[in-house]
Amino acid sequence: MTDIARTFGALMLGGIAAILFCGITQAQVFLYFKLYPKDRVFIKLLVVFIWMLDTLHSAFITTALWDHLISNFGNAERIDHVPWSLALTIAITAVLTFSVHCFLIYRIYQLSRRNLFIAVPLGMMACARVSFACLTTAKLVQLRSLEVFVIQFTWSFTTGLTISTVLDIFITVLLCYLLRSRQKQYSSMNRVLDALILYTFESGALTMAATLVCLITWLTMPENLIFMGLHFVISKFYANSLLTTLNTRAKLKPGYRSQSSVSAGINQGMPIIFSDHLNVNTRSTPNRKHRFSSAAERLDEDMLKTNVSFGDVVTTGSVVAGVPGAMNMNGSQTGTQLQIKVNQETVHVTDSGMEVMDMAHIRSSDVRNRA
Repeated sequence: MTDIARTFGALMLGGIAAILFCGITQAQVFLYFKLYPKDRVFIKLLVVFIWMLDTLHSAFITTALWDHLISNFGNAERIDHVPWSLALTIAITAVLTFSVHCFLIYRIYQLSRRNLFIAVPLGMMACARVSFACLTTAKLVQLRSLEVFVIQFTWSFTTGLTISTVLDIFITVLLCYLLRSRQKQYSSMNRVLDALILYTFESGALTMAATLVCLITWLTMPENLIFMGLHFVISKFYANSLLTTLNTRAKLKPGYRSQSSVSAGINQGMPIIFSDHLNVNTRSTPNRKHRFSSAAERLDEDMLKTNVSFGDVVTTGSVVAGVPGAMNMNGSQTGTQLQIKVNQETVHVTDSGMEVMDMAHIRSSDVRNRA
């Protein structure tokens, strides 16, 4: 007797979960282009490619479910039949996974100081994984029978999932190790690096666990479709993992504001926020002149070198959180102006930039805000 729950039921639940994750992917893509309109063209193309693959994957899942649950409703013999749309979801998952793996391998290549002995083997594993997945898809389309495929080509699907699991482990371990090694070189970035290490481990563990569970169900229960229901969501995990990596850059980088929020004056975590009580710990840098072209740029490290305590900054003006502005070339200033006296020199801040002269000592009693 056919087990409907473990065949059609597994496909239906996997399909519902995949469509839900597809919605999350769409939101992530929208958020990316909202936050980073001036990102590199290569990254934008990668995001668009991932979005197209994810959408196509969801469309094929819907087509396969319609074929099984609607067009052939009540036909128990149809369980063994593999429609072309169902077979193609395996290849699309592999291509999307390959794209994410290549992105992560490139990060490893950069962090390891362009070490080809690490990057090349990982790249070869990624190519092998997508090759076995394409072979699996081709044979499923040709045979159109899950039972025949299990007898003749179990090894191809098994090998592809195994390589993907091992590759996820290698990538996660290497990224965590390389990021950890950077903490010794950049001790001031420990908080950011700790966050990156934690996120890398969590995202890598998630994709690895999903692939491993799919592999286990395939090896132990090849006669039903539970493995396929799980396989539906694997590509969604990879897509959202990549997009989350890109979208969290604004939060991980101190002093970074998203490019689209600059004109709107939305704070995304600038290093200096003019509030009622603010302490900035720095050291001394004598007689230096610094100019900041926009509020979204990070403060120059050399400028932040003196112990500064803003205890009672007046906030009656419309100064935007962050470092608001610079003087015009002709000496005139526009917008809200903050004037800070530094001994005999003055720091002028407006909405377009900032000019600093001699940051040796700043006293809170010398700070005044004028509109």
